[in-house]
Formats: sequence, C-alpha cells, structure tokens
Amino acid sequence: MVCARSRPTRRTEVLAVTVPAAVMLAVGLWGLDRGGIWRDEAVTFQVARRTVPQIWRLLHGVDAVHGLYYLVMHAVLAVRPGEVVLRLPSVCAAAAAAGLVAALGVRLARPRVGLWAGLLYAVTPLTGHYAQEGRSYALVAGGAAGATLLLARALDGGSGRAPDGGSGRAGRAPADGGAPRMWWAYAGVVAATCLLHELAALVLCAHALTLALLRSPRAVWRRWARAAGGAVAVLLPLVLASRRQSRQVEWLPVPDRESAEGLLRAFTAGPEGAVFWCCVTLMAVGLLSGRTAAVMAPVMVVPPAFLMLFSQVMPLYHERYVLYALAGAPLLVAAGADLVVCRLAALAGRSSRSRVVTAAGVLAVALVFVQLLPLHRYYRTLAHRPDNLAAVAALAAREVRPGDPVLFLPALGRRAALAYPAGFRGARDLALKAPVARSGTLYGREVGPRELQRRLAGVDRLWVVAEPYALRSRWFPGDPTERLKLVAVEERFTPRWERERSGVTLRLYVRRRPGRASAGGLPSPAGGPPLPAGLPASDG
Repeated sequence: MVCARSRPTRRTEVLAVTVPAAVMLAVGLWGLDRGGIWRDEAVTFQVARRTVPQIWRLLHGVDAVHGLYYLVMHAVLAVRPGEVVLRLPSVCAAAAAAGLVAALGVRLARPRVGLWAGLLYAVTPLTGHYAQEGRSYALVAGGAAGATLLLARALDGGSGRAPDGGSGRAGRAPADGGAPRMWWAYAGVVAATCLLHELAALVLCAHALTLALLRSPRAVWRRWARAAGGAVAVLLPLVLASRRQSRQVEWLPVPDRESAEGLLRAFTAGPEGAVFWCCVTLMAVGLLSGRTAAVMAPVMVVPPAFLMLFSQVMPLYHERYVLYALAGAPLLVAAGADLVVCRLAALAGRSSRSRVVTAAGVLAVALVFVQLLPLHRYYRTLAHRPDNLAAVAALAAREVRPGDPVLFLPALGRRAALAYPAGFRGARDLALKAPVARSGTLYGREVGPRELQRRLAGVDRLWVVAEPYALRSRWFPGDPTERLKLVAVEERFTPRWERERSGVTLRLYVRRRPGRASAGGLPSPAGGPPLPAGLPASDG
C-alpha cells in the first residue's frame, strides 16, 4: 500500500521544512502581546531577572525542574525584560518544532507528507497556546522532535537521506549501529531536553519501542542504550532534587478517561466535529505507513499513556508535560492522507506525484485553520489564562495609597506585586520579612505570628489581596502566619470595600472599634465620596 516514489530534489525538501516553520512563526507572533502575564509566566519573569547565584539558591528549595529554563531566560531577559521577550523563546522553539516535524515527514515518507504534517502541527491550537507562553514546554517539544529526527538519522546510518530514498518502508538499520557522531548528538539533545523538563525522559521509552518495532540489530540497541544511559546519568541529579520538591505538584488530579479523550482531541487539531473525526480516521490509516508509524506512533502514545498510568498511584499528569508527544499526531495524519491519495490514484490508474495533490493537502490544512480560527483567537485573549496579574496590579495602583498596609493571603498572592511592582509602589507589605531574591524563595519569607500580631496592632486600615479560595470558610491553612492573617482580618477588622479582578480579590478592611457599628460611610479608596454600607461583594 506504498506509493512509488522518485527521489525528491533538495529544493523541494528545503521548502517542505521551511514553509511550516515560517507559518508556525507567524502563528506564534500573532497576538503575542496580550497586555498581561499570568501566574506561571510571572514566576519565570521574576526568577529569571535574579542573579545566577540567587537562581541557584532558589533551585535548592523549589522549582529545580525548571532550573535550566530559568538560566536560559536569565540571558534572554537581560537583553530587554518584557512580556513579548518573555514569550519569544517559546515562539522560536515552536517554529523549530514545526520544521523538525516536517523534516521527520520528509525523511520517513516524502516531502509532501512532511509539508502537510508541519503545517498541521503549526495550526493546531494546542501548539499555538504553548508557543505563546513564557514557560519551557515549547522548548521541550522542539528538543524532543529534534531527538527523534536524530534517532531516525542514526538508524539510517547518519546519512542525509533514508536508505530507501524516503519510501517510508520499515527498513532495517545498519548492522554496525550507525555513525557514532549521530548517537553522540542524539544523547546530547536528549540530555538537554530532559534538563529543561525531566518528564521529557519518557521519549526514551517511545524510542525504545521504535527500535523494537523496526527489529533493530543488537549493535543499534547497544549504541542507543549507551546514548540513553548517558542522558539519564546527566538527568539523575535533577531527578533526585525534584523528588524532594514533589509537594509542588500535589494539586494535580488523577487523570481519567476524560483526560485521555481531551488529550486526543487537543492532538488532532480540533476539539470536536468533522475535523476531529477526519484526523482520527487518517491517523488510523497512518498506522499502516510502515516506518513512519514505527517512529511516530510510539512518540504520540507512549509518554502520555505511561504518565497517565503512573499518575493513578502518584499524580504527575498534565497535558503540558507531554506536549512533545503532539509531534506524532500530525505525522500520522499526513501519512494516512498520503496513503489514501496513493490508493485512489492507483484505482484511477493515475500518478499521485503531481503538485496538484500537494497543493490540495495544503488547502485542506488551510481550511482546518479557518475552522479553528475562533479557538485561536480565544487562546490569544487574557480570559483564556487563569488570571491576569496586570489587571490586579492596575486595580491596586488606582486604589492603594502610598504607605497603606497590605496583606497577601496567602503569600503566593504576592505574585502580582512581584510581576508588576509599580502597581503596589509605596504600599507597606505587612507580613514580609525578607524579599524573594534575598530569601531564596518564590514569594518571599514572611514574619512569624508573634511579629505579625505586633505589626497588626498599629493598623486601623488594611488592604488584603486574596486568592479566591482564601476568603472561603472551608479554607484553613496549615502555616501559622497564614492562619493568623485569616483569623485577624475576620475577628479584628470589618470589610468595607471590595473589587475583584481576574479571580483575585482586593478588599479594604477597617479595625472594629468598641461601641461603634461596623457599618457606615468611609472615604473611598481612591479619595472619592464616602462609600455606603452594604456594597456588593464584587463588581463582576
């Protein structure tokens, strides 16, 4: 069921790789400046602007898994700190990943398969989402795609082309194991990718299954094992360090059937409808594509399946941790489309090698993009992320006056002030003992309950910046300082004014006075007319 092929020209191969990369770059740059960063990006922004010794100190207590990424971003943000620059490495990495997906299609099948796959990767909403996020996941996806391409080249003996001229047949690897330099390059890329995020190591499990499906000789297994072992040895210190910090992911839920279905929909360029079912059908046909399926199906299936199964015991699964597995989906879809075209051409007694066929595939991907355009637009809005710290800081800038005391409940609510310090300029952080850089923490070190009690004693007017759950009666923190914040504001102060922005509550409290009702008018926070009693809890 494989089409007859002629050897493609170098120009055709280059175009098949560069066009998807250019399209992904354009998609990534579109709407990159959203006018605000959300909580995870805020962590990247404030940590990466510390000195290298300060970053190193932080990693001993928290976020060791992101250590290499923070160091990379330290160099990037040293050029010009800002929201757009924060996301540019992810955009560039996504563009590189699209080109690498296309290069895999060129090598494993033919240029048009690579072109279709790379373009489909570029227009998938999930790719665009993480391409515009100041975190490491797009870089990890690019690294995993690069490692997979190096594996394919190593299995071909390190040559520029596949031994079969790109026929896509499940050919056997060289008996001597291939060129050593290719295996060294493979080991280096895998190690660097895993240091960006340790769960990328699951790509090695996928590659092992590929070797088994291709019935690789012992020499290939030996060289792969040495390369994989070297990468794991480099990763081991990070694994040990991050294991001690495992409480950071305690919030992750146990994945279920809906998690698996949601990931499949995210991987197939559309959450529902005809696009989804068409992609699934072509993907199933693509499993018959021989060498392409042997390389890319494990990449798509093994990391998510392994992580979901492991997470039944200790939850570690999130779609962003297996974003790199997305590379397998568009390649299987494109390979399936190629097989369908070949079979239809054979039944009609015509050649399937015309440029019209290639153009038709590109047009189909363009139509998919048009259908997904509303989703792409939504992903570029501030509403798509859990919060918008710029909006929180802007609200504080309007209402909090210089010298006003502020409590962050809990301490991680300080992230808005860390990301946008101008919004809280002049405010007095009542609970802060040591700032983030000096304390080697993400959100600063706070004073103990006794000292906080002393500081609260001289306060009659208090602002509280609270996460939504912090003001609910069900929440009772384990930290004694956090407990005192919660109890003190409820027992000693009366809420007088409140606004909510992007899920974060800014509330003004005044001290309860003996013999006086807590209700009544107060000057408004911005210096306007007195506020009436009985204000609504939020302005919506």
